[in-house]
Amino acid sequence: MARMQGVPPERAGFLTRLVYRVAQRMVGRLPDPMTIQAHQPQILEAVAGFEFFLGRAHRVPKRLKTLACIKASMQVGCPF
Repeated sequence: MARMQGVPPERAGFLTRLVYRVAQRMVGRLPDPMTIQAHQPQILEAVAGFEFFLGRAHRVPKRLKTLACIKASMQVGCPF
């Protein structure tokens, strides 16, 4: 449970709603960290850009990237 409420899609700007829509299509639901990052649109854009280009990187096999993400999530205590 987050300590602060995220920005709901109804109150979000055009670009934020677009990022929300893409995230829902990729993940299946709207991630809570993304709604909290939407309080600062520059941070949301930076994280979304980073995730986009990380997904397009092909120097490392996708399976290895997935394992690295899971390991990093476990080390920081991320619930998903």
